[in-house]
Amino acid sequence: MPGNIAVVVQLLHNISTTLTKDVNEEKMQSYSAMANHILNSKSISNWTFIQDRNSSCVLLQSIHSFASKLFMKEHLINISHVFIHTLGTVVSRGSLGKNFTFSMRINETSDKVTGRLLLSPEELQKVPSAFQVISIAFPTLGAILEASLLENVTVNGLVLSVILPEELKNISLIFEKIRKSGERKSQCVGWHSLESRWDWRACKTIQENSRQAVCRCRPNKLYTSFSILMSPNTLESPVLTYITYIGLGISICSLIICLAIEVLVWSQVTKTEISYLRHLCIANIAATLLMADAWFIVASFLSGPVLHHNGCVAATFFVHFFYLSVFFWMLAKALLILYGILIVFHTLPKSCLVASLFSVGYGCPLVIAIITLAVTEPGKGYLRPEACWLNWDMTKALLAFVVPALAIVVVNLITVTMVIIKTQRAAIGSSMFQEVRAIVRICKNIAILTPLLGLTWGFGIATVINGHSLAFHIIFSLLNALQVSPDAAVDSELRECVHRFCG
Repeated sequence: MPGNIAVVVQLLHNISTTLTKDVNEEKMQSYSAMANHILNSKSISNWTFIQDRNSSCVLLQSIHSFASKLFMKEHLINISHVFIHTLGTVVSRGSLGKNFTFSMRINETSDKVTGRLLLSPEELQKVPSAFQVISIAFPTLGAILEASLLENVTVNGLVLSVILPEELKNISLIFEKIRKSGERKSQCVGWHSLESRWDWRACKTIQENSRQAVCRCRPNKLYTSFSILMSPNTLESPVLTYITYIGLGISICSLIICLAIEVLVWSQVTKTEISYLRHLCIANIAATLLMADAWFIVASFLSGPVLHHNGCVAATFFVHFFYLSVFFWMLAKALLILYGILIVFHTLPKSCLVASLFSVGYGCPLVIAIITLAVTEPGKGYLRPEACWLNWDMTKALLAFVVPALAIVVVNLITVTMVIIKTQRAAIGSSMFQEVRAIVRICKNIAILTPLLGLTWGFGIATVINGHSLAFHIIFSLLNALQVSPDAAVDSELRECVHRFCG
């Protein structure tokens, strides 16, 4: 019953705080037996009904605190229950490494799952004298933490709690997976004792296959318990992979063709100032999108921030910068329209207009990208744990892309509406008619490309919020492949020059 669980948790907490030292093996045996009762796999569902959501955290902290007071007369302690297993030993400074191996069942019908703690000889050399090492394994505590805290993660291994001297800064842990899967990646994590959550910053995933994960963790006062997580939102599909890379291939080829056409017909389509500025925007949109796609491919080939952290940071920075540049060059086109409609086009030198466009197109996204990196990376909150992209769960760094992009989409759509209303007043044959025609061409580009960009990244945001939806990922990949084509395709002047050039 939930009430009984809460009473036992409170009792265990009181015992751990009352006893200050000299816990012997008999006391540890009795304490573990009490904890084993509420760690039973049949009791997991009852934890959801406990009013105090922190009860499972209190239990973990209480057991760890009590075990840290254990004094070993013998060189080995082995206290084994079905749902809690404690191993302890005294290790001397010159030992040639040490390991603890646990093998426990998650429930009565499951196979045993193993977990191992390894201390390297190099780490043992850092300790000045003989010392105690204690490790406690829990097969069900991960599920209990999920149930009580309503975490959107799945613990996929034993929870291993360690009691070590402060001099030991690095330990290796090997977790056998409860759910064997080669499709879903695991993340090595440590339990943050103050914030009561799993924290990926405590560990690095060194190696992984479908059966087990090897972790290197940094135990300290904050992180004393470790495990592996399997995110339910992790989605890996061969179909999605093929669509993504084929789509990127189509996008890159289209962008290269677009830039090649611009080079070939540049002198023909840039005879007036407004045409020059318009095609300058088109060329830079294509160039920035090409660079963004290229860096996106680089990021996808990196195996995540754990093994290639610096490379992942660099790839994420450039993907962020160049995709933002695409949107800001679209904003530059919108500002160009407003300048042409609301002011007089020739009041400023062309060099000033070009400098202004480059400041908006490259300067603004560069400032945003640098600030995002500088604010979030020192705390290791720049990257997502499982991929080379901006973090969402911990620091919301992704907002540094989402907010500017969606704001630009709204501004551009408002601009298009204003231009449609304004240009209705320009009569055919008037002195302003030719410039209005040029502005309308820009307006067509924006009217088509802006909703496409907005729709594309709308689905991109949906893949973050609802990451297990294969449909959202496929739609995003397909739209991403089509982002460049409309900008050049709707430009009638560009098409006419190409026909003349080819004919």
